[in-house]
Amino acid sequence: METGSASRFAASAAPAGLVAAFLLVSAPVLAQDAGGAGTAPATPPLASLLPPNAPPTFADLAEKQLDAVVFISTTQAAPQGGPQAGPRGREMPDFPPGSPFEEFFREFRDRQRGQPQQQPAPRPTAALGSGFIIDPAGFVVTNSHVVSEAAEISVTMHDGTKLPAKLVGVDGPTDLAVLKVDSRKPLVAAPWGDSEALRVGDWVVAIGNPFGLGGSVTAGILSARQRDIQQGPYDDYLQTDASINRGNSGGPLYNLNGEVIGINTAIYSPTGGSVGIGFAIPSSVARPVIEQLRDHGQVRRGWLGVQVQGVTPDIAESLGMPEPAGALVTSVSPDGPAGKGGVRQGDVITRFNGEAIAQMRALPRIVAATRIGSTVPLELLRDGKAETLTITVGELEPPQEQVALSGSSGAPRPETAVDTRTVLGLTLSPLTPGLRDSFAINPDVEGVVVTEVGDSSAASERGIEAGDVIVEAGQEPVKTPEDLNRLVDDARSQGRKTVLMLLSRDGDLRYVPMPIEDRRG
Repeated sequence: METGSASRFAASAAPAGLVAAFLLVSAPVLAQDAGGAGTAPATPPLASLLPPNAPPTFADLAEKQLDAVVFISTTQAAPQGGPQAGPRGREMPDFPPGSPFEEFFREFRDRQRGQPQQQPAPRPTAALGSGFIIDPAGFVVTNSHVVSEAAEISVTMHDGTKLPAKLVGVDGPTDLAVLKVDSRKPLVAAPWGDSEALRVGDWVVAIGNPFGLGGSVTAGILSARQRDIQQGPYDDYLQTDASINRGNSGGPLYNLNGEVIGINTAIYSPTGGSVGIGFAIPSSVARPVIEQLRDHGQVRRGWLGVQVQGVTPDIAESLGMPEPAGALVTSVSPDGPAGKGGVRQGDVITRFNGEAIAQMRALPRIVAATRIGSTVPLELLRDGKAETLTITVGELEPPQEQVALSGSSGAPRPETAVDTRTVLGLTLSPLTPGLRDSFAINPDVEGVVVTEVGDSSAASERGIEAGDVIVEAGQEPVKTPEDLNRLVDDARSQGRKTVLMLLSRDGDLRYVPMPIEDRRG
């Protein structure tokens, strides 16, 4: 049974065991008249319930598209050890947090503690989700988290026909999967729409299998675009207030023309149910991935060979940029396309293949969608000057296993005294063999090591820790604490409010802008 990959963001597929509790908790309450009898509240005219210019009904859209939406069930291998059982070996149901049933069964479980419990044999687990047909030949789209680690996959059509499904391909970074079913009956396919043409405030309609209640249609508006919910490198979600719950994962989000403009994937939910904040993968992102999965069973993406981070206002000020934009290069693979094309650490990439990089997270998506082997222009800022390079796009290979460097555990071991100096609230020391060993610093890292961070200092607020190595400051190498002190003075003399430092931690590089007004040391 799947779980969301972030504490507040839940993948919207869930077991059918939650359905009864949801329905019971949601039972309607009748208003009482003066005599105490239950009476239904008066229903206002339809026109008064609808906002201006709202469509009077979504029935035509639903009637045409319900047959294209399917409900997906999976069976996964039995877990080791089996679940906690009651006295008859029956698994206790889970209920929405905060419901009266949750408290009741918690007390029930507490009373059973200490009594002999019959443990049932481990049983296969099941998960439910949604999907939609994209090709009458039987190709079905859903989320990869719906079918991940599934031993068996079944697809149920709107008319109740249940068919076994074969997994054609999955793509973890975008949470997409393509299935294939064979049907004797003609299949209805949902048409694609253009998510880029959708405006914030436009009507959208979701169809899916929330809580196992197949064929559910909900409507709302597009609440926002380009949401980054920290689920992957290509996050570019549509946000909607159309009701999306667990079980809606993989279902389509339609525009009013009945075209798929998104694939429902996640919800923001402190309670586990819909609170009006749902997220869908836009069709502009999903469609190219799905076509590759359908045709080749895998996804090929462009590769640049750089590590980048966002340009904050402080970083922009440190670099003398008029506004924060672009992607700041923290490291370059020498044998990668960017390294061969002349990109350097500290460059700010502003345009790639003619597309502006307003935010760092746009660069991975644009590069990934670029044809492998194509030669494209790359525009950047270097030392405050604009330059244009020519890059031949490579192919992103599956991630290779990283060999962990062995290092000491626990607190650093004491060693012979070393020269230290305090700069910007940081106690710094040259990199000695003893400090390398104590902080497990890679042999190829050069700079000065932070041995102590002042409490309530700007460095502490910026997340700098003991063991970090300052590699550069002001885009110049730092080899001694005196180097850093000199570069801070240079930045101050140029009227800078911050100095941009390049830090190494566990082999990863990142830029940190440090305020220099209250320098100490």
